[in-house]
Amino acid sequence: MSPLDLSPELRSRLRRLSIVPRRPAALASAGMHDSRNRGGGLEFAQYRAYERGDDLRQIDWKLYTRSDRFFVRDAERESPIAVWILLDTSASMAQADLATPEWSRFDAACQLTASLIEVALTQGDRFGLIIEAAEGPMVLAPGSGARHRDRLLLTLAPIKAAGVARWERDVAIFGEQIGPSDLIFIITDGFDEPCLVAAERLAATGRDVSVIQVLTADERDFPFAKGYRFHDPESGTALVGDGPALRKDYLARLAGARAELETRLVGRGIRLVVHFVDESPEKPIRDLSREVAQR
Repeated sequence: MSPLDLSPELRSRLRRLSIVPRRPAALASAGMHDSRNRGGGLEFAQYRAYERGDDLRQIDWKLYTRSDRFFVRDAERESPIAVWILLDTSASMAQADLATPEWSRFDAACQLTASLIEVALTQGDRFGLIIEAAEGPMVLAPGSGARHRDRLLLTLAPIKAAGVARWERDVAIFGEQIGPSDLIFIITDGFDEPCLVAAERLAATGRDVSVIQVLTADERDFPFAKGYRFHDPESGTALVGDGPALRKDYLARLAGARAELETRLVGRGIRLVVHFVDESPEKPIRDLSREVAQR
């Protein structure tokens, strides 16, 4: 199953979530954010099959009498706020856990991207995607509705994680494309300094920036029980070491690095959440929503 194919159960859970700006002024001007009536848009777009969790008020009962099946009306709404997702496709994003080599960090990032798009679609926001790749960024301008969602996912489907992203080269392009009131979600492993600097530059202009750091379960747990060669796919450097002997020091260094990163980004007004590849993609979205609610 492709990471972009969200299950009906996950879609149902995502419809209970929201992504909103932190600034009250932006929230007030958005208009559409005052109401979370799923599918209650201004312009009818298309029908889709009913899924558990949909608002029963959006069922087309006349169509039900003709087809004996439940369909809901999807609507396309225009919102002054656009949700931008910046996806890191550098080589380190291809890392996978030893126990699940078929599910990489990039797979989890793509599933999270699809999930954020689904939430934006549900709440009636426009959404765009920037695929940050070694050869240059692929910018997919914001739009709305299910058809725009499908266009973005079809474009993303063949993309592979490879090379070294050039954030310092492309951050000016981000600034030209992203509006001052838009929401920015950067999905990355958080290991590249130029990526963090790009996030800081965008936040320094007053934009609402969130970083979702995607880590593997092996990075969290360090379960290595013997000697390994640890290889950096971007720099080419390698480290040979004994797993059990390295574990305690590694976990302490990881905890310190995570705390340092959080202090750095939060101090610059950037939201930070961590998403592990063995968790559901709804968790970091819920964590971001909770962080806004607590302000």
